[in-house]
Amino acid sequence: MKEKHSKNNFIMQAGILAAAGMISRVIGLLYRSPLHRVIGKIGLGYYSSAYNYYTIVLLISSYSIPAAISKVIAQKLGAGEYRNAHRIFRCAIWYVLAVGTVASLFLFFAAGRFVAPEAIPVLRTFAPTVFIYGLLGVLRGYFQAHRTFTPTSVSQILEQIANAVVSVGAAVLLIRIGLSNGSIPDTDAGAAARGIRGAIGSAMGTGAGVVTALLFMTWVYFANRKDIFRRIRKDTHEKNDSYGEIFRMITLVVTPFILNTAVYNLCGTVNNYLFTKIYPAVKQLDTVEIHARWGLYSGQAMTISNIPIAFASAMAVAMIPTVSALTAEGKLDEILRKLRLAVKSTMILSIPCAVGLFVLAKPITHLLFPTNSLQDDQTSAGYLMALALSVVFYALSTLNSQVLQGLGRVNAPIVNAAIALALQTVLAVVLVFFTPMGLMGIVVSGTIYAAVMYCLNQRSVHRAVGYEQEFRETFFLPLCASVLMGAAAKAFYELIYAFSGNNPISLFVSIGLAAVIYFVVLLLLGGVSEQELAAFPKGHLLVKAARKCKLLR
Repeated sequence: MKEKHSKNNFIMQAGILAAAGMISRVIGLLYRSPLHRVIGKIGLGYYSSAYNYYTIVLLISSYSIPAAISKVIAQKLGAGEYRNAHRIFRCAIWYVLAVGTVASLFLFFAAGRFVAPEAIPVLRTFAPTVFIYGLLGVLRGYFQAHRTFTPTSVSQILEQIANAVVSVGAAVLLIRIGLSNGSIPDTDAGAAARGIRGAIGSAMGTGAGVVTALLFMTWVYFANRKDIFRRIRKDTHEKNDSYGEIFRMITLVVTPFILNTAVYNLCGTVNNYLFTKIYPAVKQLDTVEIHARWGLYSGQAMTISNIPIAFASAMAVAMIPTVSALTAEGKLDEILRKLRLAVKSTMILSIPCAVGLFVLAKPITHLLFPTNSLQDDQTSAGYLMALALSVVFYALSTLNSQVLQGLGRVNAPIVNAAIALALQTVLAVVLVFFTPMGLMGIVVSGTIYAAVMYCLNQRSVHRAVGYEQEFRETFFLPLCASVLMGAAAKAFYELIYAFSGNNPISLFVSIGLAAVIYFVVLLLLGGVSEQELAAFPKGHLLVKAARKCKLLR
């Protein structure tokens, strides 16, 4: 196992992790279509409602472990303290075993306090996964601290494949069992019962995916065990950190990460509770219909909009050990250079993705969820269009939040997230209860939340290291190229569809042509240099193609 130290390698590593994240999310989207056919939008609503609360418990207990552990171990590795780094790894295992057990039991027994009665068995099915994820998180964080992201990337893909197979298979099996024993009648109540059983099967898929990823990461660890202990034997540092000191260190580092991640992601849980529990009670609405609408928003539109954020999330993961090591070495100029490059790389990909989702929302939704009715198609596409702008803000706020963690400014993103959450909650209440917007009010307030988070985090990073992002090449030129790309994508789609009448062909061809146009226009405008282009995964091929076409200045 070798650490990576090339000049812009963190961009390459982030690209590998982002590619895996995008592949995983695409797999997640592809299986949503057959899953939707099996469990219906009501089942998606029950699943999404339970998943929100599973996520918040996971965030509090285990989700932040990879980032926190990678930060702590990266600092030790930077100082050459390999023995202490491995001692931290061992302590982290015991830490997540204890925390994961408590969190899993809490989620199982307190499920009725969070979700509607129909979704309680779904939420309880998620409970064991919280315990398992903690162990997976420690292993991922350990390898990320070595700036080796390939194991995490592969494990993410394996996790999603297992999730997809088991989710659909278990949902079908549970529903068939219910039909065979007559417990699912052919009525509206039967549709709800079918949705509950299907959602339970889908929740089982989530657990199966985490188990699969854990088995793979365990194999990777034992495959590298000889190299790990060889470096430990060569460690000449005499001082061994006591386990008491390490546990205190882990607690002091993990706690702010947990608080930041929990508050940052609490927005979805708050909005879920507001719309699926309080809103129908106040307005005296049918909860089944409310969950169906929530399924279109959370299970479809949100799932699609989360795909382009994968690169920003990967960049943030890659930045934590990099910034932590550079901070320990006092290399402020290098931190600023890498931060500017990370933000620019993220915007070069996020801005065109946001524009593409906006102009092609309806054909994308129809491709991925063909069983939607015409009305559901239009509703889901409308949600996706409204979410498009949030892609850029979430990408920026995610990256800056993790940079602050890497810089040791652990309290700043927590405070910023709390302020943004308070503002968005007030706005959501006003828009949902006092305007005819309904669920669209949740969509709008969520975008405002991401925007406020970005502004506050940007200010905090500036105060910490004097960071100021160059505007023209990072934001303006990608936006100009994206607008031209969006217009071309829409025109290509309409033209091809008019001749072929085939949505998938029209969509894929128009996206491919639009991507080429964006790449060409951005290079012609001077929005990316040869060095920056080469830093991307397979960047040498992009540079070679650009030179042949004489697009590089």
